[in-house]
Amino acid sequence: MRNSMKTVLFDLDGTLLHMDIDEFVKAYFKLLGKTFGQKGYDVERVMKGLGAGLEAMIKNNGSATNEEVFWHVFTQYSNYQLADVEEDFLSFYTHEFENCASLAAKNPLADAMVKKCKALGYQVILATNPLFPRIATQQRIRWAGCDPEDFEWITTYENSSFSKPNPAYFKEIMDRFQLQAEDCIMIGNDLDEDGIIETLGVPCYLTTDCLINKHGKEIQVKWQGSFEELYNQIN
Repeated sequence: MRNSMKTVLFDLDGTLLHMDIDEFVKAYFKLLGKTFGQKGYDVERVMKGLGAGLEAMIKNNGSATNEEVFWHVFTQYSNYQLADVEEDFLSFYTHEFENCASLAAKNPLADAMVKKCKALGYQVILATNPLFPRIATQQRIRWAGCDPEDFEWITTYENSSFSKPNPAYFKEIMDRFQLQAEDCIMIGNDLDEDGIIETLGVPCYLTTDCLINKHGKEIQVKWQGSFEELYNQIN
């Protein structure tokens, strides 16, 4: 598997961190709504802004960071300004968000895999869909039993201008680190969101432990198999 490869890109949710992403998103929205309701916000307005902001980040064309796009759209749809809600969003991710950890399970080989890749001399990048702020992404990394410091780069809404499944999301990472397709491998569990990297010539290993194939497509990626199989193969 090695060849000229020098960089391993890992997805987080469903790959390093085992979870049912649909159940997680439902719980996340419910918890955020409850928390903001207790703080006296109009929950309907907050959730409308949140939903529109997330959709805008997924459709982001690179004209601004996902963070900038999110807050621009959030304020339009919620009628709350950034200054009105920023502190409470930070507080939510610092405190209440941790309650979502129970919806995820550690991949027992996640930390070992990341450390094995580093020991083999690979640059390790966390290529998780950058729809969350850094603070929330670092929490989810820790839920997986991994150390955020082990990653050369972690995509978050602060530092990314595209989102999965837009291949430009991966191109942005490759350009940042001056990577060619033959330098990389993507390890993920979502055929659409992670497998799309193969349109750039980068091979994808699709992990089957928490496989997502929303549209029931024929799976045509370079490799597929369990996370344990990958751990034993990578060298």
